Amino acid sequence: MTADAHALVSNAPPPASGQQFEISHGGQRATVVEVGGGLRQHSVGEHELLDGYDAQSRCTGARGLPLVPWPNRIRDGSYTFGGTEYQVPLTEPDKHNAIHGFLRWRNWTCRRHDADRVVMGIVLNPMMGYPFALDVTVDYRLDDSGLTVCTSATNLGAKTCPYGAGQHPYLTVGTDLIDPCSLQLDAARYLPTDDRGLPTGDVDVDGSAFDFRDGRTIGAQEVDLTFTDLARDADGLAWVRLTAPDGRRVDVWVDEHYPFVELYTSHTQPPPHYRTGLGVEPMTCAPNAFRTGEGLVRLEPGESTSATWGIRSSC
Repeated sequence: MTADAHALVSNAPPPASGQQFEISHGGQRATVVEVGGGLRQHSVGEHELLDGYDAQSRCTGARGLPLVPWPNRIRDGSYTFGGTEYQVPLTEPDKHNAIHGFLRWRNWTCRRHDADRVVMGIVLNPMMGYPFALDVTVDYRLDDSGLTVCTSATNLGAKTCPYGAGQHPYLTVGTDLIDPCSLQLDAARYLPTDDRGLPTGDVDVDGSAFDFRDGRTIGAQEVDLTFTDLARDADGLAWVRLTAPDGRRVDVWVDEHYPFVELYTSHTQPPPHYRTGLGVEPMTCAPNAFRTGEGLVRLEPGESTSATWGIRSSC
């Protein structure tokens, strides 16, 4: 074996999350990855804003990943669209559901990489249970206001297709657990679920254990629910705010194309991520929307759609 060949053999294995694409602006840094096209890390100065993962680790709990062409679950992985019945693989077999789309373990392509911006893209070709073609991009940018993430999809096919999108960051404000933190989300309604994580209705938060409109301490409460009827500011943005006892705060905002937000206290995550981050999942449609149609986008041939969310910090 030549010296060059020996060097190649002895090289460290590539990162489990593939190529790493770093961006920065001022004191902010973020890292976007090839595998899944997701947001692995985001920080301001010395403060991490995400309960993410290191480059050599496999992503767990969909941390920071785009969820396309549907977020959350499809009951039994089956749906009817345009009068035709389809069946997609059951990726949550213990609950007999399909979860979080097709693109979490695919290698995305970096289509643009600047100092403060990276655009990841992928073509979803027709496949079993989803005979449609999509061009998908996720545009990550840092500026003085924080991180902005825009997900876009274009129907490349000749027929209308069903579409939804989400993303799954886990927020942290530096506490060991999220229990002592305050959570605020001005949402008037939530979707209770059955033991398969599927919505069973639409309920007013008033008087419930899931009223976070005025902000309150999370404590030991377990939350894994979708919220809707979101209050919005003058710019049309809805906000989720996580605040530490010392006042440090991280906010997620979503634009009007995200009418649903899932909150998850990571209580079903095994160590070392048990209750260490708050999952905040912007969603363009409700869970099980491929079956119910709630919020589902009908994307015509050649048509595009976009939705934008972002992170800001008081650090």
